Amino acid sequence: MKKLLIGMIQILILCIFTYIMGEIATFLHLKIPGSILGLVLLFILLQMKIVKLKWIEIGGNWLVAELLLFFIPSAVGIIQYKHLLLDNGLKIIAVIFISSTIVMVCSGLLAEKMAKRKEKQSKNADTIVLHSNH
Repeated sequence: MKKLLIGMIQILILCIFTYIMGEIATFLHLKIPGSILGLVLLFILLQMKIVKLKWIEIGGNWLVAELLLFFIPSAVGIIQYKHLLLDNGLKIIAVIFISSTIVMVCSGLLAEKMAKRKEKQSKNADTIVLHSNH
């Protein structure tokens, strides 16, 4: 129950952060959506250790795990553009297929690289512990 509450609070924090960045983008008349600015700023803050990963990790993991649900409304909404699908359906399917393939390949390569880096860090930590015990 405690983990659920923490996750909900973290999601609320992320939503507030996104909302504030949206308002800033609107106020400054920026062409970039506030949600994208928020992601970039959050990434920078995480890299600079100003925001700690544990502050948003549970909520962020849930959002990523349920990401597919956020695309359902847009997928259902495309039904109203039947003429577009009939005229350009094959092109749209080709773009979706190619872009999905690129995303999957890049995600897989990135995950593999991150796993190797984490494994290397773990081995280095084990080596340091072994050397300090002697």
